[in-house]
Amino acid sequence: MTLLTTDSPVAALPLEAGVDALASLLRGRRVVVLTGAGISTESGIPDYRGPETRHKVRNPIQHREFLHKPEVRQRYWARSLLGWPRFTSARPNDAHFALATLEKAGVVPGLITQNVDGLHHAAGSERVLELHGALSRVRCLACSAQEPRASLQARMLGLNPDFAHTVVELRPDGDAELSQEALEGFHVPACTRCGGTLKPDVVFFGDNVAAPLVQDAFALVEEGDALLVVGSSLTVYSGYRFVTRAAERHIPIGILNIGESRGDGLADVRVEARAGDVLPRLAQALTRA
Repeated sequence: MTLLTTDSPVAALPLEAGVDALASLLRGRRVVVLTGAGISTESGIPDYRGPETRHKVRNPIQHREFLHKPEVRQRYWARSLLGWPRFTSARPNDAHFALATLEKAGVVPGLITQNVDGLHHAAGSERVLELHGALSRVRCLACSAQEPRASLQARMLGLNPDFAHTVVELRPDGDAELSQEALEGFHVPACTRCGGTLKPDVVFFGDNVAAPLVQDAFALVEEGDALLVVGSSLTVYSGYRFVTRAAERHIPIGILNIGESRGDGLADVRVEARAGDVLPRLAQALTRA
């Protein structure tokens, strides 16, 4: 690849041909991996832009509104109380385990994820840069004290015992669908240290990824000999910028995703298949003696 262009993407390959093409592209190289929500759908966590969800109208929490509107915080935490049990019950799938295997084998020096579910760590991956944070942590906006999300769940249930029995639909960011009427009377807990406002330790829409983390991610991309994108449409710039950096550095790029992605025109190989079907076979091919 010699040009940075998004024109004329290579044809997307099906499962069998895709595994072979990715193995040929990545064999003998240090492969940095960038993952998005599509890798976790097989664990039961919905995404925003996948084939089954892109037609739905979603209104993700906006950073500025969360900071300045108490009713937005009330809505978020009420939905989060309901979505948390299903979200936290999700387990790593074959794709997560395959990436952990590749890291242990020395093929993958590290991965960058846009996900906040912690499933890469749960699968055994060690060098994981979580671009958008982790839902397992809660942070006070006033004193910066941190609290485990599980601890906050217990406090919210104590303040709002009737909410535990509400049946809802899980949303991609770990909260749930809930009507405005159901929100009335919901009590939002405060920081136990200073009484300040609590926020999940994640990057909401409209917020920025911390600059040091972005620099670490760029450094990781440049440490590798290839970049593999898994389960991301790359619509959000926070992930797409690493694909363009790889292209600028003439680093080979593979994309494994169901549906089109913003980076298709920069890819050397595109595979349209489930991550859980491709990555275990790819791991076997790349670690075979």
